Amino acid sequence: MAEAEAAQLKEEGNRHFQLQDYKAAAKSYSQALKLTKDKALLATLYRNLAASIDINSSDIKALYRRSQALEHLGELAQAFKDVQCCATLEPQNQNFQETLRRLNASIQEKLRVQYSTDSRVQNMFEILLDRNSEADKLEKAARNLIVLSREEAGAERIFQNNGVALLLQLLDTKRPELMLAAIRTLSGMCSGHRARATAILHAVRIDRICSLMAVENEELPLTVCNLLQAIIDALSGEDKREHRGMEEALVLDTKKDRKQITNHLLDMLVSKKVSGQGRDQALNLLSKNVPRKDLAIHDNSHTIYVVDNGLRKILKVVGQVPDLPSCLPLTDNTRMLASILINKLYDDLRCDPERDNFRKICEEYITGKFDPQDMDKNVIAIQTVSGILQGPFDLGNQLLGLKGVMEMMVALCSSERETDQLVAVEALIHASTKLSRATFIITNGVSLLKNIYKTTQNEKIKIRTLGLCKLGSAGGTDYGLRQFAEGSTEKLAKHCRKWLCNTSTDTQTRRWAVEGLAYLTLDADTPDKTILYSVATTLVNCTNSYDVKEVIPELAQLAKFSKQHVPEEHPKDKKDFVDKRVNRLLKAGDRGTIVAQGGGKALIPLALEGTDVGKVKAAHALAKIAAVSNPDIAFPGERVYEVVRPLVRLLDTQRDGLQNYEALLGLTNLSARSDKLRQKILKEKALPDIENYMFENHDQLRQAATECMCNMVVSKEVQERFLADGNDRLKLVVLLCGEDDDKLQNAAAGALAMLTAAHKKLCFKMTQVTTQWLEILQRLCLHDRLSVQHRGLVIAYNLVAADAELAKKLVESELMEILTVVGKQEPDEKRAAVVQTARECLIKCIDYGFIKPVS
Repeated sequence: MAEAEAAQLKEEGNRHFQLQDYKAAAKSYSQALKLTKDKALLATLYRNLAASIDINSSDIKALYRRSQALEHLGELAQAFKDVQCCATLEPQNQNFQETLRRLNASIQEKLRVQYSTDSRVQNMFEILLDRNSEADKLEKAARNLIVLSREEAGAERIFQNNGVALLLQLLDTKRPELMLAAIRTLSGMCSGHRARATAILHAVRIDRICSLMAVENEELPLTVCNLLQAIIDALSGEDKREHRGMEEALVLDTKKDRKQITNHLLDMLVSKKVSGQGRDQALNLLSKNVPRKDLAIHDNSHTIYVVDNGLRKILKVVGQVPDLPSCLPLTDNTRMLASILINKLYDDLRCDPERDNFRKICEEYITGKFDPQDMDKNVIAIQTVSGILQGPFDLGNQLLGLKGVMEMMVALCSSERETDQLVAVEALIHASTKLSRATFIITNGVSLLKNIYKTTQNEKIKIRTLGLCKLGSAGGTDYGLRQFAEGSTEKLAKHCRKWLCNTSTDTQTRRWAVEGLAYLTLDADTPDKTILYSVATTLVNCTNSYDVKEVIPELAQLAKFSKQHVPEEHPKDKKDFVDKRVNRLLKAGDRGTIVAQGGGKALIPLALEGTDVGKVKAAHALAKIAAVSNPDIAFPGERVYEVVRPLVRLLDTQRDGLQNYEALLGLTNLSARSDKLRQKILKEKALPDIENYMFENHDQLRQAATECMCNMVVSKEVQERFLADGNDRLKLVVLLCGEDDDKLQNAAAGALAMLTAAHKKLCFKMTQVTTQWLEILQRLCLHDRLSVQHRGLVIAYNLVAADAELAKKLVESELMEILTVVGKQEPDEKRAAVVQTARECLIKCIDYGFIKPVS
């Protein structure tokens, strides 16, 4: 009966509420609260009661009822505020005073629990393991857990609070977003801590880690790879930490664990259960961690172990032929990554006996595949040679000398099966890198390649037979050693362009097409990294940007006299022709086209790796793009964060003024986008450099640096640096507001407006840093440029709102007259913000009682 009566009272209260009789509504809700114990109904009644009282807030009893309602709903801060109002109206009421003390104690305890690390960790896991948690809460909890794991104290608290077992539960959910969060948290916990990394490796188990890396997914294998790399770094002592006591005992010898990891990675290479992405990550980990990072280190036992126990497995990956039924799952990059690993292992060998052993294993593997009864094995053998030729070429060259290898290549070219032709043609092209080998293939294979090109309908084979391009360039820039007749290379180039310009063509085919063009462009008549390299080579060849040895006339005459060959220059490699080609390239595309076609993506790796000159030029190009383009379009997604470091490096005083200026413009554009980008700029330690350029005598550099700082002061961390004692940062900004340059004043005034709006302390500090502050402020408020004037008035309002005494000082100055004149103006469309800000300053002064409303 009581529950039914409570529900009836709730409906009655709702009717009163709709009729705007809020006092009666509050009374009905209060009566219903006394009759029900149903949690859902109680929550509804408390919310309704709070809403009624919010509208009819003059009733002290109603206010007190609402505080009780809010307390039951867990809104302690708002409940405290209501009781505080009650206590202000009736200060002698002991019930109000006692409630205030109780609520204050509850709030403090709630804050202590809420912000304690243990509680935060527990709350995050509760949300993550609750199947009914909302998506946004899940995402936030996962993100917070990852961030916490990257701090030493946070990582240790997660570890001590049974965190590893809970993270394993997240992995068991099979939900990709939770699995990624768990793996990234484990990575943070392992980084820089050998004992924790050892414990986590044993708890999660290396076989489970590798099975997670083996899944058919792009993101998960990469994330697991990062976890395994963090574990390997910790085990190998990359963290450079001192370990003592129990921690040292736990990690006395890590060689066994490291060897176990290596064995599992090698097993992944030949397992059919491993995805192509997983195999790629296993190859990456082996390449990064097996060979010595410094050849000055004598011990290469890890490489010797992998050669003895895993080289055959790596060769198996190199020899995979996608069209054969026995092929392992691969990506476009798998075989190339395996070739790179073989090259690194070979380079890490220290003596001839070690290299002889390496070569012997390769020879036995290849010759063991030759079988006249099984053509598939022969194809795999030639594919393996082809892969080694892309790695340690000297070793590949030796393998070409094995009995039957070259003959098998030529024989496979004559096969009727397209798979055989594809492998053989590709191997022939890789084998023709050295002029001596190219001569053999020109003699024995060119007619074969031409025949295949004419007869095959398979475009993948067709494009590879255009290895003729490579053979045609065997003489390099030496016009006297040209292999083909004039005009032949132009015909080949047309075929290459056909594939390159067709966006529906697969990546590998386009790569071969662009490599063909790269070779053909050595003749003056004519999106993965390998493609980028080939495109760059094409541009280098078209503009003759390569180094050419100077021919000394006297030596040339001597060589002719002794009947030695003298390199000849093609008639179209003379300066006039080269200049025409350069101009055509410049006209063919502008900055917008470059950005749209992924120029930003291509420049980032060039700016981070390579020669010193190349890094500077690429960084300068990035600065030009970042300065005038929308970063979301030029550098989509996470790529935008990679742009920051190259731009910061351009702030070096050793760089020229244009590079400094455009880097500052680029950073200004980036810093306006998001707080995460501002944090990235701070992390790269750019702020001192930006401040230094604010002192520059060069007007444009000083202006660009100040504009950048104007965006950076939005960051709380930057504001704290201005608040700190013992620095002249604020003084510099105030003085820059007094400069004559409009753009510089605008930027400095913007920075000062945001700083004074953020912290009252900075309002007081502004009046102490220089005696000219008031004169500068008055100049800003009278400025002809509306944007500068508006910012000046905002600063004035911030000072007035900060403190009554500060406001009084401004009222007693000429600024009062300026505010009055501006405030009386008609607020047209352009001046609306300026006039409104001046009026707000005057209204604040009226509130203080310094001026009367009539004025």
